[in-house]
Amino acid sequence: MRIVIIGGVAGGMSAATRLRRLNETAEIIVLEKGPYVSFANCGLPYYVAGEIDERTDLLVQTPETLQARFDLDVRPNSEAISIDSDNKEVVVKTDQETYTLGYDKLILSPGAKPFIPQAKGLEEAENIFTLRSVPDVDAIANFINIHNSKKAVVIGAGFIGLEMAESLAQRGMEVTIVEKAPHVLPPFDEEMAAYITKELVANGIKLYTGLAAESFEEKGKIVVLENGERLESDITLMSAGVKPETTVALTAGVETGLRGGIVVDDQYETSQKDIYAVGDAIVVKQQINGEDTMIALASPANRQGRQVADVISGLKRKNKGSIGTAIVRVFKLAAASTGLNERQLQQADEAYEVIHIQGKSHAGYYPNAKTIVLKLLFHPTTGKIYGAQAIGEDGVDKRIDIIATAIKAGMTVQELPELEFTYAPPFGSAKDPVNMAGYVALNLMEGISESVQWYELEDKQAEGYLLLDVRNEGELKSNGRLKDAINIPLDSLRDRMAELPKDQPIIVSCHSGLRSYAAERILKQNGYQAKNLDGAFALYSTVKPEKVVK
Repeated sequence: MRIVIIGGVAGGMSAATRLRRLNETAEIIVLEKGPYVSFANCGLPYYVAGEIDERTDLLVQTPETLQARFDLDVRPNSEAISIDSDNKEVVVKTDQETYTLGYDKLILSPGAKPFIPQAKGLEEAENIFTLRSVPDVDAIANFINIHNSKKAVVIGAGFIGLEMAESLAQRGMEVTIVEKAPHVLPPFDEEMAAYITKELVANGIKLYTGLAAESFEEKGKIVVLENGERLESDITLMSAGVKPETTVALTAGVETGLRGGIVVDDQYETSQKDIYAVGDAIVVKQQINGEDTMIALASPANRQGRQVADVISGLKRKNKGSIGTAIVRVFKLAAASTGLNERQLQQADEAYEVIHIQGKSHAGYYPNAKTIVLKLLFHPTTGKIYGAQAIGEDGVDKRIDIIATAIKAGMTVQELPELEFTYAPPFGSAKDPVNMAGYVALNLMEGISESVQWYELEDKQAEGYLLLDVRNEGELKSNGRLKDAINIPLDSLRDRMAELPKDQPIIVSCHSGLRSYAAERILKQNGYQAKNLDGAFALYSTVKPEKVVK
């Protein structure tokens, strides 16, 4: 049996090596249009920054090592230009020749390609780059070195855009980010992205959000924004997202769906018999809601490559889809997410609840404990976990990985307090932030607590709600206070409760939400109408700093 794989790197090479481990006699041919078949594409920004010293560290395997260890026929610089699905043939083009290659089974792993927004002057620009491969990173590094570039514009503030902005800043460059969406990190919700915005600005990054690059002038040295503002740029990085690379797949007549992605069944087979597809180019099911989606991440691509090899080898495997779990480092902070965000739930008209908590990476009394801001989304009655986002300097990956595992296992928020973790002061807390998120969610579901979201506060105040801040006077002086809030410290609340009106609903805030919850419970049990400001002052002041009175 001859199995031809179009595309190496994550999905393709995972499929090829797994196939060989399962079948020693099959002929396995990997076609890669680029010069490198197995490289660490997620490490490319860190090579630009100089954190990865040696370029060779990016090269995971070579055709020679793959031939020696796995007996694979790996053909770099070999582009599949068309597929005849009726005759089971692929037309392959190299620098030297064009030839036809037959197959019994064909696996498509073409990946995704950078999305390039249309803009006047783009074709004439000489300093615009994308980052997807080793040749891309070579071109960027060489250009910066040759031209001694000082100013960079990064178009797009997703994961790659932020990684590249940090990398260029670490090289001493003046970096400006332009993002068409209302905030950086569009997969995150606005208030969580606000922490990343604050970190970027603190590290000297200039930000333009809600704006697109309209045109390029002087061969790319001037970037003109929609509002007419002109930015100087020695080098511009396009990181405005990706789209599935389906050029050769379309020649086979395979069905495509959402955003042009390749449609596959639960065995990764396309609409054409004996043609399979994996990786960034395929449409997958979002496991949480069953909807079609595109998830361009390394972990799912590697898993899909292994599973399609199992399927072809006769093992029972099923394409269950993905939930989308990702992380990015932005200077000192890490931002991680899993599942659906609040915006997606609103667009789908799903019933949901949301909580924000602040926890510590390990025991707060042990040195160097770092704050983690954790957002959890769940169904208000069943407790089904929809998604989570976390921001912090340390421990963010651990908490999101735990919640991602809980989602995959079909757990609910009611079960989060039951999870048991290793604990010693240098490593965690007796009540982990994930446990705490479960406790807070339970309080909402059982009616013990009621919350008001940061984006609801002004409307609630306009409706007549009183805002009560239960922080102490020292905190107010050092951090500021929310506009129109009255202050009664929590420890004085029982003695001064009579100062509050019983005929007026009250929203309680503190620094992070714990003391305000305690105050809410005191007030409710004394006949007051009280709700807790979710995330409290720390969250609200981050997303709406203009509302803080010093």
